Amino acid sequence: MREGTVAKGAAAAIAARPARRGAAKRPAADAGLRKSAKTRQRILVAAARVFREQGYAGTRLTDIAAAAGMKAGSLYYHFDSREALVEEVILVGTRRTHDAVLERLRALPATATPLQRLEAMIETHLTFVLLQGDISSATIQLIWQIPIEIRERTLAVQRTYGALWRQVLEEARVAGAIRSDVNLSAIRMSILGALNWAADWYRPTGATPKRISRDIVTMVLHGLATPPSAIDSNANGAGKDGRRRP
Repeated sequence: MREGTVAKGAAAAIAARPARRGAAKRPAADAGLRKSAKTRQRILVAAARVFREQGYAGTRLTDIAAAAGMKAGSLYYHFDSREALVEEVILVGTRRTHDAVLERLRALPATATPLQRLEAMIETHLTFVLLQGDISSATIQLIWQIPIEIRERTLAVQRTYGALWRQVLEEARVAGAIRSDVNLSAIRMSILGALNWAADWYRPTGATPKRISRDIVTMVLHGLATPPSAIDSNANGAGKDGRRRP
């Protein structure tokens, strides 16, 4: 028998074999995983909202189950305790923001200056905080309400994200892009504090996240004071009464 005939016969035999049980069930299993992930996300969003409104001590799992539109038993399938759920809310909020900022930095051209990197970080962090809404606010509010062992684990993740900001700020100072006489730790915490608390006062009907981030960039990186050159220019063109000289 020629090799071509053998190959055709083998292919036909393989095609005729019944599909393995695991292979047949894989699409259903994948669909189940997707459904589980969606349910888990729904629980996290509901939990963040309830934690934000009632605080950690005032929240019960039954409250979160009701907010998520499910029975308490279904919630226990995904999270077996309030501690596990609050830790996940905080970790998800921090990690998602960290990943989004990292992705934005990697997308910048190699020629991007330290200030351009800082601008991109500010805009991305703020936009993501506003997109996450309750999760971001809960992450900020809950950190000092939760048990100390959970706080230590979540702070470790937050410190990793903070280290990224510290690195970029230090690079900017080395490059001479920002002043050398300021405390970078204080600057970093001030920036992140301003960005994080935006979730509490932001209203979708007001300025867009991009506009708000641009204003914060102006305040942080360029200051609020009018540049001396602009002041001199106005003074040279106006009289004491404020009117421009002829």
